[in-house]
Amino acid sequence: MSAGPQQQYPSSEKRGWFTSFLDTVEWLGNLLPHPVTLFALFALAVIFGSGIASFFDVSALDPRPEGAAGRAEDGVIQVVNLVSVDGLQRIVSNLVTNFTGFPPLGVVLVALLGVSVAEHSGLISAAMRGLVMNASPRMVTVTIVFAGIVSNTASELGYVVLIPMAAVIFHSLGRHPLAGLAAAFAGVSGGYSANLFIGTVDPLLAGFTEAAAHLIDPTYTVGPEANWFFMIVSTFFIAALGAIVTEKIVEPKLGKYDVSEASIDLGAQKLEPLQPEEKRALKGAGIAFLILAALLAWSIIPESGVLRHPDTGEVQGSPFLRGIVVFIFITFAIPGFVYGKIAGTMKNDKDVINAMSKSIGSMGLYIVLVFFAAQFVAFFGWSNLGTIFAVKGATFLQEIGLTGPVLFFFFIAMCGFVNLMLGSASAQWAITAPIFVPMLMIIGYSPEVIQAAYRIGDSVTNLITPMMSYFGLILAVAARYKKDLGIGTLIATMLPYSMIFFIGWTTLFIVYVFVLGLPVGPGTETYYSFD
Repeated sequence: MSAGPQQQYPSSEKRGWFTSFLDTVEWLGNLLPHPVTLFALFALAVIFGSGIASFFDVSALDPRPEGAAGRAEDGVIQVVNLVSVDGLQRIVSNLVTNFTGFPPLGVVLVALLGVSVAEHSGLISAAMRGLVMNASPRMVTVTIVFAGIVSNTASELGYVVLIPMAAVIFHSLGRHPLAGLAAAFAGVSGGYSANLFIGTVDPLLAGFTEAAAHLIDPTYTVGPEANWFFMIVSTFFIAALGAIVTEKIVEPKLGKYDVSEASIDLGAQKLEPLQPEEKRALKGAGIAFLILAALLAWSIIPESGVLRHPDTGEVQGSPFLRGIVVFIFITFAIPGFVYGKIAGTMKNDKDVINAMSKSIGSMGLYIVLVFFAAQFVAFFGWSNLGTIFAVKGATFLQEIGLTGPVLFFFFIAMCGFVNLMLGSASAQWAITAPIFVPMLMIIGYSPEVIQAAYRIGDSVTNLITPMMSYFGLILAVAARYKKDLGIGTLIATMLPYSMIFFIGWTTLFIVYVFVLGLPVGPGTETYYSFD
């Protein structure tokens, strides 16, 4: 959740304009306070800003039709002064409930409980090793990128396990180890917003999006599955694109690997294959997952399914979609325990509880961040500053004719640029969602589509920003294979992925949403209407 390691990296490269630009970005990013401090300052700024705006009678005409939820009675949105007796009383009375009722808090922690069982039992690590090590030489590159994308379900596991493993695999195949590292890094970080499965980041972002949407429509709900369809398509697209960039651009540029460049004894490196008990445990976990999937399908596919909407009989708005975090918990926890029981890594309920406790214990910083982010979002909504800013911003965009695909191209580019200096997906979206979600809703786009576009921008520049929290770790792993490697070399290696991912993924988004008119998730729409 932090802005990343703040340290100096050695560099032996000649300093070009782009390296100087990135050095400037790193310097600016280091000037930013801790994200928690940033949210606390933003919350205070909203309080005092509301007082100033109220003094100058800042307002906007409410674009919502009469009778719409949240519409001002007189049709004019006025700033609410929080620097007042009523404002102070409201802040003091709701400080706790702002935190406990904040959508991203509970859903992320519940999803993490299930993922933690699968992670600590060894299921996810073994599945990744089995996937990558059993790939044919022709498919190894695309498999590594694909595995990196899927590993995002388990948070940092891809950074800690897959990226070092990919370098070892490439070296064992006689290929440049930095090319393997780059391919895995591209999947884990550049493909952060693609996946076949819904992970812990999905309810987190959906919670921020829903809170922002409430500035315009207090009844609007955004579920963790909001971008699921587009994520699935993006998984295969980014896996293929990452493999092409690796084999056609990055690997030829790196050339033949010289072992003398390594800073460690590469002969001591070896990749352990799956042991017989791990293979048996994987089969057992697979069977458990299939049983759960069959039960879930039985409850939602038939028209009489118990998890369909009780009134309409549809999947849209059903208990299944509203409670999808519960199913994330179950489908990770049960196969994870089955794997651990067979493999011997989990013997009883105490091991399961310990796994959950360790993961929740690691979320201390996240909980602190959410407390201050929740206050910022609540104050922003109470003051009406967000709604007024959204109305005026939307009016400006309409006046200059910036809508449709062109608008989203610039929106994605802006998110990517902000990500260079604020490398936390949750922190960046918590700050920008209350501004851009209402603004683009007024123009006529759904929060789900807006969130999908944001996630592209947030992902593609992860590869070239020192503010990304694991950038220092990746640099340390890369230095094993090239002892004089500096930050410029790593960024130059990853830059082709970042550029091509931005162009390709943005094009995919525009074609998917605006040309084909496909939904980005179950039951979602491309356009938003106040009706």
